[in-house]
Amino acid sequence: MRYLSVAEIAKKWDVSERSVRNYCAQGRVNGAFLTGKTWNIPENAEKPERTNKRKEEPITLLDILKEQKASKYSGGIYHKTQIELTYNSNHMEGSRLTHDQTRYIFETNTIGVEKEVLNVDDVIETANHFRCIDVIIDHAKVALTEKFIKEIHLVLKNGTSDSRKDWFAVGDYKKLPNEVGGMDTALPEEVADKMKALLTEYNAKEEKTFADILDFHVKFERIHPFQDGNGRVGRLIMFKECLKYNIVPFIIEDNLKMFYYRGLKEWNNEKGYLTDTCLTAQDKYKAYLDYFRIAY
Repeated sequence: MRYLSVAEIAKKWDVSERSVRNYCAQGRVNGAFLTGKTWNIPENAEKPERTNKRKEEPITLLDILKEQKASKYSGGIYHKTQIELTYNSNHMEGSRLTHDQTRYIFETNTIGVEKEVLNVDDVIETANHFRCIDVIIDHAKVALTEKFIKEIHLVLKNGTSDSRKDWFAVGDYKKLPNEVGGMDTALPEEVADKMKALLTEYNAKEEKTFADILDFHVKFERIHPFQDGNGRVGRLIMFKECLKYNIVPFIIEDNLKMFYYRGLKEWNNEKGYLTDTCLTAQDKYKAYLDYFRIAY
């Protein structure tokens, strides 16, 4: 076998002689040996890969959201998702904050108001919703459980005026009967059993489809397990499950609100109403992904 000098290998590999000596000293060049103070390197020795080689690019939306969240990257899909999902989901439930005010709170953690009166709960629930999305991103891969769902409700409603009411259970199931859209929901004493049954049915499915996630959402909203915040918690759960199963998520915006409510109401008779509404919303989110050049 023919052996080459450090200088010859450095030229062949297009690196410095110092790098070649370091590779040899670290035992990363097969067959290299010292004669006195001179390295003898097989001419067919392969150049070692650099240890600080760039990491592979994230391959899923969840990977990218986690990366941008951790790096506090501004102006990407994480930033966009936080503002759009929070604004639209809260707006559906009566928040009077504008889109710009929501964005300002996320970007600056402050609220600037001139000659305007704001509802304190709107501001608190906006900040809380940002934290809910972070919890969802951090725990997207975990199984859906009662404990996790209650945690999301606790984060959402913590510090609000509701949390100071004796009859309002923050992070726990409702104490008083309630209705949604004029329809009866599960009674307080029925909620725990109905939630256990729903989660058992849902988690028995190994791979969840878009239709499975919508079906869970409808049943969750009909149980209406919490005194308030059910819609937002339910939509956060859908977002989580889409991320978990690498399904493009969706955000129900104001122009789709009435179609979304109709879809929830008519699910047993016609699943197409809710499905088409959510697919339309998904197309909008796909446009965001296209803009940010994220594959799906």
